[in-house]
Amino acid sequence: MKASLRLLLVVVLAVLAADQVTKYLAVSRLTEALDGREGMARVSGFLSEQNLDNDPPKEGEFRRNTRPYRFIEDYWHFRYVENPGAAWGMFANLPDTARKAFFHVVSLAALAFILVLYRRTEASQKSVRLALALITGGALGNFVDRLIRGYVIDFIDWHWRNQPGMRWPTFNVADAAIVVGVALMLLDSVWVRRPEPVSTPPLTPQSPQP
Repeated sequence: MKASLRLLLVVVLAVLAADQVTKYLAVSRLTEALDGREGMARVSGFLSEQNLDNDPPKEGEFRRNTRPYRFIEDYWHFRYVENPGAAWGMFANLPDTARKAFFHVVSLAALAFILVLYRRTEASQKSVRLALALITGGALGNFVDRLIRGYVIDFIDWHWRNQPGMRWPTFNVADAAIVVGVALMLLDSVWVRRPEPVSTPPLTPQSPQP
């Protein structure tokens, strides 16, 4: 396997695993959906339980209580949130069928585009390859959520003393990987590359003219 493909697979799988494991922990610790279950029943519940923060609950649904955790008071909390839309909740109000179809098509198109970009990178563009691998892993993590549940699980809540307008939208590990990847690409695009020194042939003494 080529080194470039190995890097892509390792980073994508690592981001995907970290994203899904932390989302499982979010469901397990921040909601009551898995309480009383053991072993594989907890994993099955993680994959099957839906609409855990639905307030008020839809007809025929039972709302599982959520339990936010204050990691750093006034700055960093963990709270379970279901985001059916994009960043900042965009497109969340679309009808379910249209919204799911829209995000499936957009996600697949974005993944295909990123992979095409990755294949066009050169061996010297290591930071760009790492960035694209992070973005791919993050996009795939959120895409898995949409396939299974129709929404994305978010749980990291950063804010400044609960001041209005001073709260970052709740996010997850996949979102963080995408942001880091985009930041790496921006840094690479503005990084001033010094030109490589041009080697000159050594001067040879000239023989005197007759």
